[in-house]
Amino acid sequence: MTTSTDSATVATHSQPLPNEAEALPTPPPLSPLRGNPGVIGIPTFIAGAVGLGLVDTGWLPPAAAGAAIPVIMTATTVGLLISAIWAAALGQNAAASLFAVFFGFYGSYAAFVLGLGHNWYNIPADQATRSTELWLISWLVTIVLFTVATLRLPSSYTLLLGLVDVALVLLLLGTINTSTALTHAGGYVVFAFIAVAVYLYLDLMFTETGGKGLPLGKPVISG
Repeated sequence: MTTSTDSATVATHSQPLPNEAEALPTPPPLSPLRGNPGVIGIPTFIAGAVGLGLVDTGWLPPAAAGAAIPVIMTATTVGLLISAIWAAALGQNAAASLFAVFFGFYGSYAAFVLGLGHNWYNIPADQATRSTELWLISWLVTIVLFTVATLRLPSSYTLLLGLVDVALVLLLLGTINTSTALTHAGGYVVFAFIAVAVYLYLDLMFTETGGKGLPLGKPVISG
């Protein structure tokens, strides 16, 4: 009798009480997303920038300024949009903002060049230069703001964004002053920030393939 009672007692206490079962925390659902969005975003960013750099350095005549559009529309904007959504889904908000900003930059460039060339926006011919200035000023303000907002990132990212700012300033000055020399200088700075982007991509791929990443530099602002 004693053994039977003891066994029943043990069996009874082994069952969780209703309140205890309700109090157990529910494990958070696992996200199916993994990986690093930069594996798509950075190389497609580089491809579009190479096209812009070749146009701005005068490698192509002004009449062929739209030659970079096929690369930008079919590769760069698509890759950056995918990367922005992917980063946001992973909770990588700074990276999502970076990819989204440059998605807007490249996408609006393609829309601007195509629209201006085909007169989609009914912009008078004598206002084409002012319209270009508007586009450059809009993105210069946005990317300068983004540069300042991301000073806590490794300094290689600050260098990349700072060079983008310099390129936009030179292109804007070249447009305002109708200066081919300034425009070409802006194109050469484009290749400077492409070099930084290539460095960041090598760091990423070295890490993703099991190797050691490259030094990215200390943040300008830490703590």
